[in-house]
Amino acid sequence: MDKVIATAAEAVADIGDRASLAVGGFGLCGVPETLIRAVHERGPGGLRLVSNNCGVDGRGLGILLAAGRVARVTASYVGENKEFARQYLAGELEVELIPQGTLAERLRAGGVGVPAFYTPAGVGTQIADGGLPWRHDALGEVAVASPRRETRRFDGREYVLEPAITCDFALVHAARGDRHGNLVFRRSAANFNPLAAMAGRVTIAEVEELVEPGELDPDQVHLPGVFVQRVVALTPEQAADKPVERRTVTGPAPERTPR
Repeated sequence: MDKVIATAAEAVADIGDRASLAVGGFGLCGVPETLIRAVHERGPGGLRLVSNNCGVDGRGLGILLAAGRVARVTASYVGENKEFARQYLAGELEVELIPQGTLAERLRAGGVGVPAFYTPAGVGTQIADGGLPWRHDALGEVAVASPRRETRRFDGREYVLEPAITCDFALVHAARGDRHGNLVFRRSAANFNPLAAMAGRVTIAEVEELVEPGELDPDQVHLPGVFVQRVVALTPEQAADKPVERRTVTGPAPERTPR
């Protein structure tokens, strides 16, 4: 039952080429930075990522992207990464864009064993009709386009069928965790982490604070350990590394000279 792994490098040692990874985080909030760096240092290529976004230039999943390690990204938002846009438009990267709520439910469905579900999101658009450019060729033409989805009417309303998502591995970040893999997330840093964790066949969690079994109040556990196979305790320095994606505050106003 003790799922603690000594180092991040050991925890990701079996992530190989062309592995699929579900990764928690939203922007740079709740991103498993230490595990991502460990994957980068290990060096697998052709990775297939499923995450809300692909980090930013130089942080988060942007590290793997810049190193040319990513073959495909399934995401709902990709607007903060210039290298992402360059690779996609150059035909170096395959991208499946999904409505954010649909992405969340596809991950959750994969975690609970539901193979597919119907949703009204995307009906009447290229999500349902197909034709979204997933990959371009070297000339900028569409080389791979999204397929048409099955649709069906329920009570007079049309819905589109969306398949569940499961991945070889999941990388997530939590505020607290015990040796059994039970996790507690902090406020908005939870975001996609519980859902990504559920979708991974092997889920690796980095935790800011590691506690002993029984120390977590069962009513406060956000994700039970049944979904987690490996736990890595962060150092204080690693836990404190929380960059701000875009600062919107200013410094103190300059003092006015009395007239």
